[in-house]
Amino acid sequence: MKKILFILSLAFGLSAAAQTSVDEINLIQDLYGKSKADVVNEYLSLSDTQAAAFKPIYDKYETERKALSQQKILILEDYGKNYATLSDAKATELTSKNLKYNQDSEKLLAKTHSKLVKAIGGINAAKFVQLEQYLQVTIRAEIQDVIPFIGELDKTKKN
Repeated sequence: MKKILFILSLAFGLSAAAQTSVDEINLIQDLYGKSKADVVNEYLSLSDTQAAAFKPIYDKYETERKALSQQKILILEDYGKNYATLSDAKATELTSKNLKYNQDSEKLLAKTHSKLVKAIGGINAAKFVQLEQYLQVTIRAEIQDVIPFIGELDKTKKN
């Protein structure tokens, strides 16, 4: 239930943007029963030396990723506010912002991957990217499940 409320709050602006990282943590904990850091650490199973090299890179990545996530929340809130009266111009603006957000997220992950290859090796860096992409796709799918498609609510009103 918390997961659904979180996603609805993202879609329709019922939650403050500052709440995002807490809600995202709660969503991951609901999905996996652990914090994201615990999921990452368990999956990577790094040696102590590797873990020490990984931590500052991961912490910087998470800080930058959370800042980017704030942009996504604003896009979703804007979509929720404008859903009923969505114009061509607003739809184009929101789509452009969303595509830029996706590009920026991928650039951040690619930049982090390069640093991780040097710090913990190619296989472990690839494992991190694979896990991060899995988590992000899972979160996106959860959000997408509750956000109505453009015009979807209008169709349900007519029936």
